[in-house]
Amino acid sequence: MRGLVLSAPASGHGKTVVTLGLLRALRDRGVRVVSAKSGPDYIDPAFHASATGAPCVSLDAWAAGSAQLRARAAMLAGDFLMVEGAMGLFDGASRGGAEGQGATAAVARALSAPVVLIMDAAGMGQSAGAVASGFARWSADISVAGVLLNRVASPRHAAMLRDGVERVCPVIGALPRDAALSLPSRHLGLVQAGEHPSLDEQISQIAALVADHCDLDRILDLAGPLTLGKEPLRMPPLGQRIVVAQDEAFGFTYWHLLQDWRSKGSEIIPFSPLADQPPDRAADAVFLPGGYPELHAGLLASNQVSADGIRRAAARGAAIYGECGGYMYLGDALIDADGARHTMLGLLRLTTNFSKRQRHLGYRKVVGSGPLSSTYAAHEFHYSTIDVEVGTPLFTEVQDGSGASIPDMGLRDGLVMGSFAHLIERLL
Repeated sequence: MRGLVLSAPASGHGKTVVTLGLLRALRDRGVRVVSAKSGPDYIDPAFHASATGAPCVSLDAWAAGSAQLRARAAMLAGDFLMVEGAMGLFDGASRGGAEGQGATAAVARALSAPVVLIMDAAGMGQSAGAVASGFARWSADISVAGVLLNRVASPRHAAMLRDGVERVCPVIGALPRDAALSLPSRHLGLVQAGEHPSLDEQISQIAALVADHCDLDRILDLAGPLTLGKEPLRMPPLGQRIVVAQDEAFGFTYWHLLQDWRSKGSEIIPFSPLADQPPDRAADAVFLPGGYPELHAGLLASNQVSADGIRRAAARGAAIYGECGGYMYLGDALIDADGARHTMLGLLRLTTNFSKRQRHLGYRKVVGSGPLSSTYAAHEFHYSTIDVEVGTPLFTEVQDGSGASIPDMGLRDGLVMGSFAHLIERLL
């Protein structure tokens, strides 16, 4: 497989929208293109999958070493892999060095992938060349093969930018400012792909702009042969027959996690608490992923068919595991942004509050208990606060991204488990 990494000097340069346009434009040309997303992200991969019609794998260099990153990339079936970076090329968890731990640059190194730098050119001229030069020379083992200019004001502006950048590396595209090159957002990032009634049409519009203003042949030529590999799949399954909540309230599931479970012979059965669907009665495990239960708390509280089914599964000894939004659903109550209290499943002594918003963000290394007795790389990203949390912690020996110890996380009552940590990889 050949491929490249799309990165940027910083967040906000338009990586996701440009990536979607390139993915669809290449697919429309008949390229068997697949994608990956660097860093802890559930939302962007769903947009990638909409653009390509294929799964998107998460490649997190903080959670996985080079061999594991190469193995994760090898799970995809395609001829051309496009990796969307996170933040800036060298940004990651702070470790006191010139490059953050888990940076997109580490993914590029692991895969031996050239980098295309997407640069927001608004307000810049020839100085864009200095930015490109800095990134190209910062690390000897990172190849910045080209620059794609975004938010260009005019042909004259594009010429000025090229005068600077092409002293360093080729410019492979200059995208104009256009309202089509944007997607709506909310507090955790982009509004989820499944909530866009005309997403496919918008991606096609973005792809048309990209095809008109970028040199797709040059992009294909810049791609290098990737270094891939094979490692044992690490995430142990919760059970043999696992029901997984999948809807607009519970949409944050890593594709590689479910693939690991399937590789161990587990059956994955989706259900929707929002649609008041009960989990399969023969299931021996229930997985409640993260998402946006705070936006649907009233409906979740009223949907008793689904809630009673999950409670019966717990009563018969099924393993019940909730991450972030799923953890909130397992608790006694959820208080929404307006201060209204909504009764949840009542399987854990937990009350969460979204009216007292506070951002919690960062990588976590955790040691689990019960069915999750192992060490995991994880991440936390939510705005809810905890009013009540009483019981035995699920995760102990918790560290943040810098390695500093922080308080234990989550709750476990027998086989009912949950926390605000999203598991990425099991650490061997």
